[in-house]
Amino acid sequence: MASGTDEIVFAPLGGLGEIGMNAALYGFGPPGKRKWIMVDCGVAFAGADMPGVDLILPDPAFIEKNKKDLLGLIITHAHEDHVGAIAALWPRLGCTVYATKFAAGLLHTRRLAEPGAPNVPIEIVAQGSRLTLGPFEIEFVPMSHSIPESNLLVIRTAAGTVVHSGDWKLDANPGLGRSTDIERLKQIGDEGVRALISDSTNILRDGESPSEAEVAKVLSEKISAAKGRVLVTTFASNVSRLRSVCLAAHRAGRQIVLAGRAMERAMDVARECGFLDGVPELLGLDSFSRLPPNRVLVLATGSQGEARAAMSRIIRGDHPVKLSANDLVIFSSRSIPGNEREVNAIVNALILQGADVITDRDALVHCSGHPRRGEVAKLYEWLRPQIAVPAHGEALHLRVHADFARELGVKQVLVAHNGDMISLGPDAPAHLQQIHHGRLFRDGDVILPATDDCFRQRHRLAAAGIVTIAFAVTAKGDIAGTPDVLMFGLPTMTRDNRPMDEVVDRALFQTLDGLPRGKKKDADAACTAVERAVRAAVSNAWGKKPHVHVLAIEV
Repeated sequence: MASGTDEIVFAPLGGLGEIGMNAALYGFGPPGKRKWIMVDCGVAFAGADMPGVDLILPDPAFIEKNKKDLLGLIITHAHEDHVGAIAALWPRLGCTVYATKFAAGLLHTRRLAEPGAPNVPIEIVAQGSRLTLGPFEIEFVPMSHSIPESNLLVIRTAAGTVVHSGDWKLDANPGLGRSTDIERLKQIGDEGVRALISDSTNILRDGESPSEAEVAKVLSEKISAAKGRVLVTTFASNVSRLRSVCLAAHRAGRQIVLAGRAMERAMDVARECGFLDGVPELLGLDSFSRLPPNRVLVLATGSQGEARAAMSRIIRGDHPVKLSANDLVIFSSRSIPGNEREVNAIVNALILQGADVITDRDALVHCSGHPRRGEVAKLYEWLRPQIAVPAHGEALHLRVHADFARELGVKQVLVAHNGDMISLGPDAPAHLQQIHHGRLFRDGDVILPATDDCFRQRHRLAAAGIVTIAFAVTAKGDIAGTPDVLMFGLPTMTRDNRPMDEVVDRALFQTLDGLPRGKKKDADAACTAVERAVRAAVSNAWGKKPHVHVLAIEV
């Protein structure tokens, strides 16, 4: 039994209140003396409203201060929203990472293969195994998902057992790998579950998610019926889907060409893990032009409209894969929230080029890896938790999941968000103090806090552009030479059809001509006067105020 001050706490750093950036802490012990484990360390993807931002990461400042008590980082599965921040944040954590063979392989070939990546110690754990870290015993229970070797974690402590579902679904025919271990889940429920922290991604949808086997059947039918080239784009990590497409192509007498480094890496790791046994040889891009249209199938990255991925490059015409009228393109995917505009742009471009396009709106060519309400209800039935804490979702998902858990008979339901610390046992569950949390932005090779002023400045520049002006002033207060003026992001003509550069020049020279000689000698005063005058003139002519930067050089 736990002592009076020992308790198990849950403290999410990401993933509660958003889709993505999953990172959670579990602590055990009295306040100030807790030992910690971290579950997942993922990224979210920046939208168009974040110019220059490549990835969004959870802020690990809280656990960084307690890193001497961090016993390990446990990976549920290898999706980027669960592992994508490891390379960037591991130097601030410094602990061993525990992952399955497939997850470790993808980590080594993706983030940890980037220049300057840290040498992260990774220990391989098998599905179904148990791991002891200090006061925690962690069991890895196989769960179906849209990537191999996904796990539910059973976290046992002296204060009770907590189940962290990870991402999951129920699928009796997942295509490869182990399906959800229902019998083991029932046994764990019989042992007694203090709390369940579970996936809310599809909680708004009734019923149960379709099986990968159903998707494979539809994909095979579409590929077999195609007359010209076939291109299938999907998530590179969905190895079961990739395998199904490859086998369907082989049955249709087509050879498979890979387009995209992420696809190549995932297939290499999958083959090493034995997931591609029986799949025919995969060809490189140099084979595409040599194959007849009715004998080729292309597997391409870019199902989410990523600018540098294969699909975007194909529609721009700067890729070895060229499509013709009546070629078939299958989006075996669904747009991640926030990517709809980019994906729709690619679909529309393909249609304008004459291609036939099939998406999940047209046929069952994709299924989610997350549970709908019917599946969630079964998990609660099997585990019978005393406490439910919805996770993996936006605010709406968490609230709806909480209401659903109450309908299912869970007596104690807590809605938590990033930064909340929740006591799960042995006493009644309760919200404790808030911990430091937030977002970090990966901006090129630099990690910056979301509050860095450069991001505010970029929004301002994106909205109204910039005018830069430089001029020289002599010691006597005369303007030497001709001022240098550059404009970026401003319209060339005003609303009354005057050239914008004339508006700027007029305000600049009128201001300089009107300044007393004494003020011209004062560089700061001259710059301030020009800045205000130019901004006001442009605002009057355009209706927007640009950023104006003025430099006076004394000669």
